[in-house]
Amino acid sequence: MKVQIPLVDLWAQYLSIKDEIDAAVGRVVAESAFVGNSGNRFVRAFEEEFAAFVGRDSCVACGNGTDALEILLQAAGVGPGDEVLVPAVSWIATSEAVSTRGATPVFVDVLPGRYTMDPEAAAAKVTSRTKAIIPVHLYGLPASMDEICHLAQRHGLFVLEDCAQAHAATYRARAGGTFGHAASFSFFPGKNLGAWGDAGAMLTDDPQLARTVRMIAQHGQGERKHDHQREGRNSRMDGLQAAILSAKLPHLRAWTEARQRLAARYRQGLRDVVEGMQICPDDAVNVYHLFVIEVSDRDDIASALAGSGISTTVQYPRPLPLLPAYARFGHKAEDFPVASRLTSKILSLPLFPEMTELQQNMVMEALTEAIRHAGVSSSRMTTHA
Repeated sequence: MKVQIPLVDLWAQYLSIKDEIDAAVGRVVAESAFVGNSGNRFVRAFEEEFAAFVGRDSCVACGNGTDALEILLQAAGVGPGDEVLVPAVSWIATSEAVSTRGATPVFVDVLPGRYTMDPEAAAAKVTSRTKAIIPVHLYGLPASMDEICHLAQRHGLFVLEDCAQAHAATYRARAGGTFGHAASFSFFPGKNLGAWGDAGAMLTDDPQLARTVRMIAQHGQGERKHDHQREGRNSRMDGLQAAILSAKLPHLRAWTEARQRLAARYRQGLRDVVEGMQICPDDAVNVYHLFVIEVSDRDDIASALAGSGISTTVQYPRPLPLLPAYARFGHKAEDFPVASRLTSKILSLPLFPEMTELQQNMVMEALTEAIRHAGVSSSRMTTHA
């Protein structure tokens, strides 16, 4: 029977802490504490624990990472007529959150190797309408936050860190999510810290901002039930997700170290095989939400790995500004040369804390063979051309 190696193995993770997860779920069920809001003790407990873990004064739980972005932008006063700088490589939630506020996402090319927002390119995009900037800590590597924060200070921009892929990542010995005015997190199941459904959080040191986003996420309700101070929305983390996250949080450091050990083995084993990998800069610590390589003939190589039972994915196959959703801007690949080249080559390999060295060796061997075969095929096509 063919061995199957998944991109991420959530079943293996569950088995590793089954008793803790089952007990956490049982406590929520015993209290019927299902709906999450500021009065749910499981939600409150996780908010306090995660704020302490990241190192920010306030954590406000919400329904998902996209809501976290949208609500924070709303609380910051971003709206029609405003522009917000976002990286050209990210999940669409980053730019979508800007558009849903009625503002305009302004796309910025990324840095080669680092894959995160290019601060110099961002500086060139600032106008009198620019209201905020959203650096994304992509694949687990923090963006160049010193340069981005200096840019924001010069122009009075609201800085919202998108930390959806960077739980426990650090930049210059500080946790990702502690540099901007606020930070958004996603706890989608496949994240480094994942729930069993959708869940998200907003972190800040600004008490007024924390009060505002909590109010927006709870239908604009104040301290008392039915005391609606404004119109808001329904964005709640439920009690089950909060309890599961609280059970998982104490394991996050060890899981991160396991990811980093596996990433180091990939780097060593593939250094002469692939065309590129996300760099390891001196100023940041990558938590490897994904291990991303650069290869030509990407689709053929992914197909060959699938044939060997190895799951891969492409995150993301096109720069955001070149998606049909943003055709209205008329962007061309030449407008974002680094992002365009990068997204034509990137491929994410299996990586999860429970992955064995045997599984990883199988991935590296199959990848090496797939690349060799692709190279031979390309050579033959060139010869016959």
